[in-house]
Amino acid sequence: MKGHTFKEWVLATRPWSFPASTMPVLVAMTYLWSAGFEVTWWLGIMALVNIVLVHAAGNVWSDYHDYRRGVDAKDTYGVHILTDAQFTPKEIHALSLTLQAAAIALGLLMVWLTGITLLWFGLAGIALSLLYPPLKYAALGDLVIMACYALLPMLGTTFICSGHIVPEVLWLAIPVGSITVAILHINNTRDIETDKRASIHTFAMLTGRRFAIGLYVVELLLPYLWLALLAALHIVSPWTLMALITLPVAMKNIRSALAYYEVGLPAIASLDEATAKLQLFFSLTLITGLLCATMFT
Repeated sequence: MKGHTFKEWVLATRPWSFPASTMPVLVAMTYLWSAGFEVTWWLGIMALVNIVLVHAAGNVWSDYHDYRRGVDAKDTYGVHILTDAQFTPKEIHALSLTLQAAAIALGLLMVWLTGITLLWFGLAGIALSLLYPPLKYAALGDLVIMACYALLPMLGTTFICSGHIVPEVLWLAIPVGSITVAILHINNTRDIETDKRASIHTFAMLTGRRFAIGLYVVELLLPYLWLALLAALHIVSPWTLMALITLPVAMKNIRSALAYYEVGLPAIASLDEATAKLQLFFSLTLITGLLCATMFT
């Protein structure tokens, strides 16, 4: 692996997407603290580093397989590190394996520090990361994303940081995961024609673009309605409703998605990145609400 700067290697991992994996870990850590658990913060930082490694490896692994399968081409949206020959397939494959090895090594260290229970979370995460390309091609990508970037990391983080699996954290996995799934979903909605050309199947392709855009709207509105319901039922503190501050950002994304009906694909061309930013803002305000609930109640 020669001829590239460190910055180029980092950019090849698509770091703009990392909030999708880091925010669930941070939300889970903050939830534990707000719920009165004793939190081992340094283990939480290890978990954060580990999930970034897994996510980076998964991104590069997916890019490698998308290129080989013909999903990514010069005329497709998104990443062009392989189609523009910025990197060779061999380099990207090696980068993915290197990142996976680092993630496994750090994961095994955390298992040794916390307990064998964590091993099952790690094995599930690594397996889904490696199997993501064929599962995505079989219209199961949305489910994998919900598992990998909401359910598993949030439950796993509760065990890493407290020594206990705290299932109540899953109340917050729904809104965080819904926006994360929307990132992939709008990406697949945009790419229906080129994915069809590559002979793969995504959920957006199966439903058609009109339904898929409607589902994207639901995925963005669900987190706000869900939090309001949880607060009304006293499952979470009203302070978590601070996340509603980001609703105008969500509505801007929704308007962009609905603009497809008038202007076509350009309206949703970069909506995956905009949705990733929304996920970051939503999660940060949710974390702030959890902190305020602890400090002011």
